[in-house]
Amino acid sequence: MVYEFEVPAKIIGKGRPRLNSYTGQVYTPTRTKDYESLVEQYFLLKYPRYKSMEGRAKVSIKAFFEVPKSASKMMKEKMLGNSISPTKKPDIDNVVKIVLDAMNKFAFKDDTQITKIEVEKLYSDVEKLYVKIEEY
Repeated sequence: MVYEFEVPAKIIGKGRPRLNSYTGQVYTPTRTKDYESLVEQYFLLKYPRYKSMEGRAKVSIKAFFEVPKSASKMMKEKMLGNSISPTKKPDIDNVVKIVLDAMNKFAFKDDTQITKIEVEKLYSDVEKLYVKIEEY
C-alpha cells in the first residue's frame, strides 16, 4: 500500500508545547494544530477511503521552499538545479514531526510503525510539501 500526496502551502514545523501560566495546562500552539489539520485534509482529499497501514512503513518527505526574491539569476538557477539547499527554518526534524503527527491514526495506526524516514529540503518555484508513505 502506498499513499502519495502534496500540500501546496507554506511549510510549518512542529511548534513546541506551550504552558498556560494561569491554568498550568500544556497546549499545542494553534498554528501547529492548523497545519496538522491541513496535512490531514489534503490526505483525505486524495484518499477518502483510506485504510490504515498494519505493518512497518517508510515515509519520504520533500519540503519545497520558494526561491527568495532577492536571489540573483545565477543563484536562482543553482537553487532550482539543487546545487544549493535551503538552510532556513523550519528545521527538518520539526517538519517530520508535524507530518507524522498529522498522519497518525490515518495513514498508519501509530507512528511507532515508521521504521524508515527519508527527508529532503529543496528549492522550487512554488512552496509545497510532498509526502509518500509506503508499507514495505
